[in-house]
Amino acid sequence: MDFSSLVLMEKDKETNFIVKELGSYEVGEGAEYITKMFFDGDKVNIYFDTKQDVEDWEYSAIFDLFNEEQFIELGYIIEQVDDEFNPTWLVKFDFIEKHSDMADKLNGLCLLIKSAITKVFDDIKGKQKEYE
Repeated sequence: MDFSSLVLMEKDKETNFIVKELGSYEVGEGAEYITKMFFDGDKVNIYFDTKQDVEDWEYSAIFDLFNEEQFIELGYIIEQVDDEFNPTWLVKFDFIEKHSDMADKLNGLCLLIKSAITKVFDDIKGKQKEYE
């Protein structure tokens, strides 16, 4: 599925209800990996996954070989979400008031996600026996 924009909604921490729309941002490549996005009053929370079903051995291999460090180096908070069917991560960062700067941040993150997912799928090739 091709995405042209992502809408950031604010979610109340206590009730989990959507409070308001904070902005709609035009995005490009990589946005298709994003499964959920909201602002919790403190940080922007973006969930992303592999965009495809994986086998059991791939699940473990992807989590082992995924380069979270590149996200951390750019100031993102990243954590694995292990209660999803496919490998999933949560990235957090501060909300940026200026619309164009927030759009740039989201587009940069989308490209980083796409690059990281593509690389990890390349890195797990031929490693099935190690993870079975």
